[in-house]
Amino acid sequence: MNRLEDLYAAIAAAPAGPRTLAAFDLDGTLITGYTASVVYRDRLRRFDISIAELLRTTGAAFDTQFRGADVGRLMEIAVRGLAGRSEDELHEWSQRLFRQEVGSMIYPAVRGLVAAHRRAGHRVLMATSATTYQAQCVADDLGIDEVLCSRPEVIDGILTGALTGPALWGSEKAKALREFADEVEAPLSEAFAYSNGVEDVPMLDSVGRPVALNPERRLADIARAEGWLSVNLPKPERGATPIATARTGFALGALTTTALAGVGAGLLGRNRRLAANLVGTFGPDLALAICGIDVKITGEDNAWKHRPAVFMFNHQSSLDMVVAGKVIRRDVTGVAKKEAALDPRFAVVGTLLDVAYVDRADSAQARAALRPAVDKLKGGTSILIAPEGTRSPTPRMGRFKKGGFHLAMQAKVPIVPIVIHDAGDLMWRNSFVAHPGTVHVDVLEPIDTKGWKVKNLDKHIAEVRAAFEDVLAAGPGKA
Repeated sequence: MNRLEDLYAAIAAAPAGPRTLAAFDLDGTLITGYTASVVYRDRLRRFDISIAELLRTTGAAFDTQFRGADVGRLMEIAVRGLAGRSEDELHEWSQRLFRQEVGSMIYPAVRGLVAAHRRAGHRVLMATSATTYQAQCVADDLGIDEVLCSRPEVIDGILTGALTGPALWGSEKAKALREFADEVEAPLSEAFAYSNGVEDVPMLDSVGRPVALNPERRLADIARAEGWLSVNLPKPERGATPIATARTGFALGALTTTALAGVGAGLLGRNRRLAANLVGTFGPDLALAICGIDVKITGEDNAWKHRPAVFMFNHQSSLDMVVAGKVIRRDVTGVAKKEAALDPRFAVVGTLLDVAYVDRADSAQARAALRPAVDKLKGGTSILIAPEGTRSPTPRMGRFKKGGFHLAMQAKVPIVPIVIHDAGDLMWRNSFVAHPGTVHVDVLEPIDTKGWKVKNLDKHIAEVRAAFEDVLAAGPGKA
């Protein structure tokens, strides 16, 4: 078994430019597990599969797994079960499943491999037997532009229940890659191909740089015999282990205790800001230490160059708030919708941090709706906000909303980007359990907003988002 470093060295040694292909299988290679299992579990939960189809699928799956049958029949049954559905419905379905499950199945280290190929100018593609509805969201998230996959036939926006050609399995996948290479005039002798399964030996054998990535036992044996690179990537931490659960529970308890102590200090001193600063100074450090999470910050001085400011962070995990709190520490609050003030679960924290409540429903009076948050900034309290508005299912950022940018413009304060790496690997989007590990943070230079005009706001937002993307792509500490 080779090390990941050996694979990076092989990528660096390959010819640069688009004539070098890098073809990645999907199931078991880019992600841990299988997208087909996610699809069938969802259909079963929604009673969206007939007994007859379930029996046919079970039989075909048995033949594929234990008798070595081609996956084609299994694909035919699956696609036939989707006959009559609209393509729009399938796209919405695939996006939902990606957000809920598939996004969390991507091997974290895969992003670095794809990025290494892209830095070398290689043409990166996905080659999979899965359908476009299973594959495209993963490809989009990883920045893979071209997808070779099994494609259901669509007429007038409706699936017919047939495939447009053979399922890309075994020799058919190798054939599709060969045809693609001929089309783009890229020699397979220089190409990389990545797979975890023995069914992809024809594809791996057709390229000059085969890689058994997260290989099953039989493929690992073949790779060893053939002298191919063979690498196992660390799996994403998604399970709620007893130890991690207990540590997270203790961390939440510590945060609560710190908050209560802050409330007590605030009442004694009749100073709410003192109470909030006490929590911000000690709470995050204590909670992160209990969870076994180390935070390495680059550019920490940038968090103190200009206060107050609008601090913006990329948002993938509940852990982000604690990490951002460790960076900012004091004289900061957040923004919440007006209705949250009536939520008893939030009211205590909102009162302690003096949260700015805004009426998000009043879109016609958007400028006036932001007044409470603007007043906080003008009074010397910074604002912490996630410009995406919600957590992303993977490190790939969502669209930035305009609210935080309007805040900075109205208050005439700078924007300070806080770029958080790896938090989603330690605490996934939908998880309540944090795992031990290291989170890296890059605090970028404050961005002056005094000369900004509303008419140019989209341009400014795009520039700030691009700064986040550049740092996330470059990796921690390289801003």
